[in-house]
Amino acid sequence: MSNAAAGNFSGPNPEKQSMHFTVITPTHQRRELLPEAVASVRASINAPLDFSFEHLIYDNGSHDGTVAYLRDAAAQPGPPLRHWHSPGRQLAGLARNHLIQETAPDAWIVPLDDDDIMLQRTLFHYGTQINANPGRSWFVADFLRVDEHGRYLPNEDYYAWPFETPTAMLQAIFKAEHFIQGNVCYSRAFVDEVGGYDGELKMAEDLDLYVRFLLAGQLPVLCPHISHLHRFHTRNVSIGVDAATHNADLQVIYAKYREHLQKMGIAEPGK
Repeated sequence: MSNAAAGNFSGPNPEKQSMHFTVITPTHQRRELLPEAVASVRASINAPLDFSFEHLIYDNGSHDGTVAYLRDAAAQPGPPLRHWHSPGRQLAGLARNHLIQETAPDAWIVPLDDDDIMLQRTLFHYGTQINANPGRSWFVADFLRVDEHGRYLPNEDYYAWPFETPTAMLQAIFKAEHFIQGNVCYSRAFVDEVGGYDGELKMAEDLDLYVRFLLAGQLPVLCPHISHLHRFHTRNVSIGVDAATHNADLQVIYAKYREHLQKMGIAEPGK
């Protein structure tokens, strides 16, 4: 069940809920940071919108106490927390696909990294935009960067750009002028349509999925809110991803869809 701000609104009526969000989080060796991510989702406030939400977590072979923590956390009162465990490390795309298969067919999916923090009104703002944009399948918001202690990093904000067409957005992506990270909300039906995450990509599996969203002909709805706090620390998966590494990831993605992209007039990265 979702929760409301204490003393301000009554909780949603389960018989009238028209929208359901599922936050998905793969995790590995983040016992010290994962509780903040979990707490941030549980602190979500839905009122006065009527929606439910849950948090699904896939543990990729952690041996730092994550398993015991998740069992304890799932037993606590509040919005549902469900979790699964792999005995060994898996790529993030495989873990995310596993979680997506556990969601309801009509769910709205919000990815959240295990070291990031979602804002209390993120789901509310996504829900507002979903209601205001019927027929649209994915949404993009801005996010803020913080250091390992959660302190705001000035001049490091991420801001999403408006684009006129999917082609224009793809051109910006493959010119390395724009990217999309964990600042999205998309429908389960849309991710099923394009085939889910690529479970063989070691990096940028999320950007690969969003490229396929654009190739399917849908621009994201640009949302005027902050989705989450993205934590910069020495164990970030993306540490060391400089311009050259990002360009290499773009080349891998471009090669997968080369024929389609060339027909759209989108040049290969770096050319």
